[in-house]
Order: sequence, then C-alpha cells, then structure tokens
Amino acid sequence: MKIRQSLALVLVALTLAACATAAGHHGPAVPASGAALAEEVRRVTSGFVDPAAARKAGYAPFLGCVSGPQEGAMGIHFVHGDLVGDGVLDASRPEALMYEPRDGKLHLVGVEYIVLAEAWNAKHKSPPMLMGQSFHYTGTPNRYGIPAFYALHVWAWKPNPRGMFVDWNPHVSCEGHAG
Repeated sequence: MKIRQSLALVLVALTLAACATAAGHHGPAVPASGAALAEEVRRVTSGFVDPAAARKAGYAPFLGCVSGPQEGAMGIHFVHGDLVGDGVLDASRPEALMYEPRDGKLHLVGVEYIVLAEAWNAKHKSPPMLMGQSFHYTGTPNRYGIPAFYALHVWAWKPNPRGMFVDWNPHVSCEGHAG
C-alpha cells in the first residue's frame, strides 16, 4: 500500500514538474494554435514595423494612446476602417495595428482583430474565433464610441506576461505619447 502511495506521489510530482517546464519562466504556455496565430501575425505585419508603411496601406491612428483601467496599456491603434466594417475576419489582415510610443518613436507591439457585433451576428450563430482563439465582446456604449464589437488582441511583437491574447499589457505604456 505504501509503495502505491509513494508511486502516486512521484507521478503527481513529475506531472507538476512537466507542467512547470512547459509554462516556462515567461508566462503561461501558448497552445499550438496560439503560437501559429502569433507567427502569422509577425509574418503579415513585419512590413508595418514602420508606421509610415501602415499609413500607406490604409491604417490611421485612432483615439490616441489607450491605457488600461488598472495596469498596462494597448498603445496607439492604427485602424484600417474598411477592414473593421467588412464583417470578415482574416488572420492575414488585422483590422488594427498597435504601437507603443517610446523614445520618440512608435514601436509595433501587436495587433487587434475587430469585427462589429451586428455584422458578425447577422451571419454567424456563435461568437468569432480565429485559429482557435476566442474573441472578447465589448458592448455599447463603450469608451471608444463605436458600436458593440468583438475583438482579439495578439501581442506578437512585445510579450505580455498575462498572456498573448489578453487585452491589457503591463509592459506597454502611454507615457511616451505626446498627444
């Protein structure tokens, strides 16, 4: 009986150690689908590291620098209005690029996929997902002054210790934003 208990404790300890190793020292483990989405985001946005290229592609700053209600920020969103209004989600065409103002420059930190809830709900029975990742719903009225929407943030260029798909990143700041 004691051998079984000891064996069970060893198995539990090995399982916990494996989970801790998989999670790493930089936050939770990212599921394979999450890693694939982050890789896709880096691939399709590598040309937008310079905000001037984003402007040429139809993205424009929207609402200044967005800081969190508690800790962290999202940064400055460069939004492509035609993509937000089309009711379609495509991993290769993010609706918004997020930049952090730092050292007098804008640094690409991630993207936000956005679809207006009315357009999405008219054609789908369930909330959107992209490469296995669920979107967050924001109702109206909201702090952005836009209709209700679904959104998914992907911190592909600047790690977020709270998770790759969490809205607010405590490592992003609006302190460098001149307004």
